[in-house]
Amino acid sequence: FNLAIKSYKKVSKGLHMSDNTKAIDTTGGVEAVERALRVLDIFNPGDSGLSLKEVSTRSGVNKATILRLSVSLEKFGHITRDAEGLFHLGPSLWRLGSVFRQNLRMGPIVRPVLANLVDTTGESASFYVQRGNSGVCLYRVNSKRLARDHVEEGEIIPLGMGSSGQVLDAFSICQGNHVNTIRKNGYYLSLGERDPDVAGLSAPVIGIDDELLGAVSLSGLCHRFNEETVESYRDAVFDAAQKIRSDIGDI
Repeated sequence: FNLAIKSYKKVSKGLHMSDNTKAIDTTGGVEAVERALRVLDIFNPGDSGLSLKEVSTRSGVNKATILRLSVSLEKFGHITRDAEGLFHLGPSLWRLGSVFRQNLRMGPIVRPVLANLVDTTGESASFYVQRGNSGVCLYRVNSKRLARDHVEEGEIIPLGMGSSGQVLDAFSICQGNHVNTIRKNGYYLSLGERDPDVAGLSAPVIGIDDELLGAVSLSGLCHRFNEETVESYRDAVFDAAQKIRSDIGDI
């Protein structure tokens, strides 16, 4: 019986003290992902490179696990290793940080432009960004009309469908059927693609380094997007896209 108790304590200690650290509650999460994030989180300003031992000591993750995790982290550019085997944060984290900072600073610029677009046209205005194979409505100002196209911020759309999805695809992944036409014209008009009653007209916002920042979109009921109005709507969307590009470039 005493031997069994000792064996139980030994196993229990191993379960609760794995990775050379105290037990961490991973309820509701993925333990491997949390270990990878712990490895990334140990770097401090001024670190010129950390040895495997230093990474293990700071993170509490054992060396063998760190080496396994680093294969995936290096593949996605989140960590790099130099000729001496020292670990450094990778360039992908800089890109993610740039996206985060850009999105934070864009709100005060984009929202007034969308509001002005709504006042000018009477239709709803949105700003979409590309995230992987989808588009996300980052900012939205809905029309004051009772009969309108209503979208909430945070809604996700597939690329290559609807005016904003087509524009994001054409200026990022370039897989859609209308890529060349959209890039040549600089906009896309969708009539009933995502909803038979809804039309949309979108144009890209291209940054000063020729990167795609997002797409300005105007949407409303199809019968209001006729030959007479589409031309003025297109000019208004172009002006909005240029205004956002110009204001962001001044920051």
